[in-house]
Amino acid sequence: MDGVPESHNGWTFLTNHARVLAAIADNQSARVRDIAARCRLTDRAVQKIIVDLEEAGYLSHIRQGRGNSYQIDPAKTLRHPTEAGQGLTVASLLSLLIHDEAHRTAPSGEPTHSPG
Repeated sequence: MDGVPESHNGWTFLTNHARVLAAIADNQSARVRDIAARCRLTDRAVQKIIVDLEEAGYLSHIRQGRGNSYQIDPAKTLRHPTEAGQGLTVASLLSLLIHDEAHRTAPSGEPTHSPG
């Protein structure tokens, strides 16, 4: 089917909520369709995740024309008691998941930027 992401079997290290949050952090004006494609989810699943994140206070949005601009609360602590008890925040999670283009690794394994 066209537009339906390839399914995945087995477990992964990240939840879909973390993937969606990271995609939004990378592009705060991304469309649901683009987030869904990046995260290999359906549009409907991404919409539900965005509602979950907004209801929990991790995310808000402002309507801009026909699209949205999202705002993440980086100081909000993570939900699981282990991380929350340590004071780990959304910012700490996103720092692991989001990379500036200059710090991405080339296919050869070498950094794409010059050291220094």
